[in-house]
Amino acid sequence: MEMSKNKMKTKKSSAKRFSLTGTGKVKYKKMNLRHILTKRSPKRKRNLRKAGILSEDSARRIRKQQIPYA
Repeated sequence: MEMSKNKMKTKKSSAKRFSLTGTGKVKYKKMNLRHILTKRSPKRKRNLRKAGILSEDSARRIRKQQIPYA
């Protein structure tokens, strides 16, 4: 039985930004924690450190199109 030699390429930009949890949810790093942090409250900065979970609609698109082998 002969297998195809062509493979789907992973979208590297998405692979660097998103990762999958064990249950298949899509994790991402939250924005607004890079610079000009003096105006943000400690509570807001603390909550921005945690990973975000994408909504199921967005996660489905990322899983199918962006990260084919994840």
